[in-house]
Amino acid sequence: MKLKDKKVLVFGAGKSGISAARLLQKLEAYVVLYDGKKDVDTGTFKDKIDTSKNWEAYFGEFPMDKLDQIDLMIISPGIAIDHPFVEAVKEKAIPIWGEIELAYRHSKGKIIAVTGTNGKTTTTSLIGEIMNTYFKQVFVVGNIGNPYTDIALDTTEDSVTIIELSSFQLETIHEFCPDVSAILNITPDHLNRHHTMENYINLKKSIAKNQSIKNLCVLNYEDVHTRKIGNELDTRIVYFSSETKLDNGLYLDGDDIIYSKEEIKEKICNVNELQILGKHSYENVMAAVAVAIEMGIPMDLIYQAIRSFKAVEHRIEYVDTINGVSYYNDSKGTNPDASIKAVMAMKKPTILIGGGYDKGSSFDEWILSFKGKVKTLVLMGETKEKIAATAKKYNFNNIIMVEDLKEAVLVSAREAKEGDVVLLSPACASWGMFDNYEQRGRMFKKYVKELL
Repeated sequence: MKLKDKKVLVFGAGKSGISAARLLQKLEAYVVLYDGKKDVDTGTFKDKIDTSKNWEAYFGEFPMDKLDQIDLMIISPGIAIDHPFVEAVKEKAIPIWGEIELAYRHSKGKIIAVTGTNGKTTTTSLIGEIMNTYFKQVFVVGNIGNPYTDIALDTTEDSVTIIELSSFQLETIHEFCPDVSAILNITPDHLNRHHTMENYINLKKSIAKNQSIKNLCVLNYEDVHTRKIGNELDTRIVYFSSETKLDNGLYLDGDDIIYSKEEIKEKICNVNELQILGKHSYENVMAAVAVAIEMGIPMDLIYQAIRSFKAVEHRIEYVDTINGVSYYNDSKGTNPDASIKAVMAMKKPTILIGGGYDKGSSFDEWILSFKGKVKTLVLMGETKEKIAATAKKYNFNNIIMVEDLKEAVLVSAREAKEGDVVLLSPACASWGMFDNYEQRGRMFKKYVKELL
C-alpha cells in the first residue's frame, strides 16, 4: 500500500505511536492520532511531530463517523487487538498494522528477528554486538526500546537490522519476513491478554510464518513448544540445546559450547570465559551464535564478541556488594519462568524480592525452584498474597510482606548475612507500582546505593 496522501489512523500516543506518526509524515501520509486517555500531554510530542499540516488528533473519545475516511490503522503494541475501538475498526474493514509491519514495508537490508518468553533482550543485544564486528551499518530495535519506525528509512541494502519482538508486536504482522528468526523459548505469559496458551504459542510461531526454505529459524531443542514448531515451519531449522548433544546445531557439552554440522564439531568457547551467568544465558549465547553463523560472521569475531558481552541492564545485573552482601537487579524477570532462571543462577543463599502486577501467572514452579537457593522471600505489590499462599502450600514460610520496593530493600539488607545475595526478580510485571520494569530496576539500584 502506497501511503502518500492516505489517511492513516495511529491508535496510541505513546513512544511507538509517535514514532509511527513521524514515519508516516515522512511518507507524506495524513496522520490522525488517537489515544483513549483524555489527559495526554501533547507538549511531549509537539517537537517530534509536525502538527501544522496533514495532522489531526483526538483524545478520550473518537468521532466514529470519521472512520469512513480512514485508509489504514497503525495500532500500538500496548493495545489489545480485541479492544472495543479496534473491533469497530475491523467492522469497517480497515486494514490494521502494527509499528513492525509499517517499518518493515519501508526498510531495506537483512533482518534478524528474535522472540521468546524470556531472553529476548539479552539475545538481541548480543546479536547486535556480534553483527557490529563485521557489518558497517547495524540497527538494534523493537521491544528492546528503540522503535523500528525510527530507523526504517535509514536502512540500506547493506544494513542489518536486529529486532526484538514481543507477542504484542507479533499480533499485527502480515507480510513481515525476516531473513533469520529465533524463538528462544515459550512458557506461560501474558495470558490475561492472549487468553489461552495456544494463542500465545501461535503468536510466537508467527515470527516465521512468512519465511521459506531460503530463510532460517533458530529454535530451542529442549523447549517442547519450539521443538514442535520446528516440525511445522517451511523454513530451514537450526536447534540449540543445553541438555542434548545435537548432530547439527549448537549444544552444551559440560562447560563447552559446541557447534556441530555434518559430523564436524567445533568448540565455540568455554562458558567460564563468558561474563553472563546461568544456563539460560548459555542458551542465549548459542542462539546468537547460530544466527551469526548463518549471517557469515567469521568464528574468531563471534568468539571475541561473546567473551566481551556483559549482562544487559535489569537482567541479573550486578549492582554492588555492601557489608559482604551482593545485590542483583533482575527487574526484567517479569514472569515466573524468567525469575526461575535468575534464582537458578545464584550460587549463594538468596533473599528474593518478588511480586507486582498480576498477569494471571501461576507461581508454583517458581516456588519449587527455591529449594536450596532462597532463604527469605520478600513480597510486594498486587500479587503478594497470591504468591504467599502458593509458597505456604509448599511449606515455604519464611516470608516478609512489605508495602513498596524501598521497604523491600531495607528489609532484605536487614535479613541478609555476609555471603548472602539479595536478588530483585519479581516474577511479575511492574505496572501499578512503576511505569515499567526499567523504572523498577533503576529505583532498586538507587535504594541499594542508599544503603552505603
